[in-house]
Amino acid sequence: MIGDILPAAVRWSQSFTDRGDVELFPEERAVIANAVAKRQAEFTTVRACAREALAELGHAPSPLIPGTRGAPGWPDGVAGSMTHCLGYRAAVVGHAHEIAAVGIDAEPLQPLPDGVLEAISRPEERTVLAALTHSGAASPIAWDRVLFSIKESIYKAWYPVTGKPLDFPEASVRISPDGTFTARLLVPAPQLDGRPLTGFDGRWTTGNGLVVTSIVVQRAG
Repeated sequence: MIGDILPAAVRWSQSFTDRGDVELFPEERAVIANAVAKRQAEFTTVRACAREALAELGHAPSPLIPGTRGAPGWPDGVAGSMTHCLGYRAAVVGHAHEIAAVGIDAEPLQPLPDGVLEAISRPEERTVLAALTHSGAASPIAWDRVLFSIKESIYKAWYPVTGKPLDFPEASVRISPDGTFTARLLVPAPQLDGRPLTGFDGRWTTGNGLVVTSIVVQRAG
């Protein structure tokens, strides 16, 4: 599923079920020692996915420990992102000399709870969502959930590059029904590869009751 919205420069792995075929490192087990069974299962399964993707880059298994604000700690020379939701886990990685940033997210394709859209969106985004909702698509889509997933991917791509938080309203997203989106960042632009980072381009897809979104920023040149 996620492979449909990724460039060839990255490696990925996904799972629609929980997996017990991976041995966690002691440092990883310590992270979830007091977690409920659901959290332990998703943590373990997404690391199984990450190990498979990393193996395709030539990396042996190593501890993948959440750092500040939950961002996974990748091996040196790797850019990557993980996601997990009910019924889905995935990891995407690339060589850092080729890939500057990665952000992925998966969500159940269901409308957001009351009040959430107003908290995470901007007025111009809600206008776009209303137009998409009334566009006459053959299969109705929970566009508010698509927007939420995109904003999660934006944050996951942004934070490892900048080390700074980014609030939901600090990015203005325009979703296209063709499976692409653009995001304009409404904060002072940091430098990335010698250029101002003013926004992201990404892709989205739906299926199996899910929406999956991705941002992959390839190095210049």
